[in-house]
Amino acid sequence: MNNNSLADIASCLSGYDPNALPVEKAQAFIAQMVPRVQAVESLALRTALGRVLARDVISPINVPAHDNSAMDGFAFRSADLSAGADTAFDIAGTGYAGAQFEGEVTTGQCVRIMTGAVMPAGLDTVVPQELTRTVDGRVIVPAGVLRAGDNRRLAGEDLKRGAPALQAGRVLRPADLGLLASLGQAEVPVLRRLRVAFFSTGDELRSIGEPLDAGCVYDSNRYTIWGMLQRLGVDAIDMGVVRDDPAALEAAFREAAACADAVITSGGVSVGEADHTKQVMASLGEVLFWKIAMRPGRPMAIGRIGEPGKQAVLFGLPGNPVAVMVTFYAFVRNALLQMAGAGNSPLPVIRAASATPIRKKAGRTEYQRGIVERGTDGNWSVRITGSQGSGVLRSMSEANGLIVLGHEQGNIAAGELVDVVPFEGLV
Repeated sequence: MNNNSLADIASCLSGYDPNALPVEKAQAFIAQMVPRVQAVESLALRTALGRVLARDVISPINVPAHDNSAMDGFAFRSADLSAGADTAFDIAGTGYAGAQFEGEVTTGQCVRIMTGAVMPAGLDTVVPQELTRTVDGRVIVPAGVLRAGDNRRLAGEDLKRGAPALQAGRVLRPADLGLLASLGQAEVPVLRRLRVAFFSTGDELRSIGEPLDAGCVYDSNRYTIWGMLQRLGVDAIDMGVVRDDPAALEAAFREAAACADAVITSGGVSVGEADHTKQVMASLGEVLFWKIAMRPGRPMAIGRIGEPGKQAVLFGLPGNPVAVMVTFYAFVRNALLQMAGAGNSPLPVIRAASATPIRKKAGRTEYQRGIVERGTDGNWSVRITGSQGSGVLRSMSEANGLIVLGHEQGNIAAGELVDVVPFEGLV
């Protein structure tokens, strides 16, 4: 984390303009200002899925621990193979996984062996059973089907003793749990979960279950924010709807900053809004108000609020439902992962041909809701989901990805390749 003031961080960004800030500049700014969780806890493997590894894990053993067979078949010395002719072997015995063959194997003999069984001493090659035939009780290995060392897994081939198995900052996946178990690790050191508080602002908002008065709408943003936070594995603290009242807002911000590492709000950051959110934000810490060169989601607040020694990072998002989601994925997601101690986790991107022309102004980044499909030719194409208004949440629900049109791009022709962030696994 950069401990400098926000103004100092901004001064280091060339071309920084809070009234016309490119997406990439905003992302770079945020990456410099956010802190990282430090507290470490030890968890049992089964409870560590999705958590961030706190320290490198060094392998205490070789994996596999011994040379072993990669196939069901017959193990033998490669030096016993006849040059250019079939080779016949007598069977000296059988080696099972977990029960090593201890007998002596002489020249011209092989050992029937099962997958995973330790290679008998002196033997270096395995022929799969299906490549052999048996004649008068002897195993016949056809000429030219094997090379020395085939189908033998060497000790330490997967992981050598003393080598890094997993690096700090990794978000643990199912395969990682299996890898740690293969090393005999019953527990794993992880960083504590990031705590994120969130609430919506506005007198027009109603929570589900309340009467919907004239001019009022149900608050959807807290539910989309909650859903997006669940994908990140953080502790999400829903503080409800806060009315447009200075005292209520200040109390909510102070409580959020005291209990969380990050605070996310929706609404109250647009120019000219008749509310007190921006003023209260500014009074509780160091907060910048941006107009980002993007669509949707132009207004945004970023800052640090709270008491000395216990500050939270503030993300003030626009109030429109689609803009909330777009700005979350453009700025908040990576910042929260960074705060949680996770390594670089960029959004997945595929290239797809636009099914229709798309109008686009150069000088801003645009996020269009799209439906991406793979054609019978194996190529990806994408089409927009109709109206792209920032309040049309249905279009986001119907989409399966975001079309990302870069800052310098202009109009897109039909058939032109565009970047698409797929929703699968993300939202």
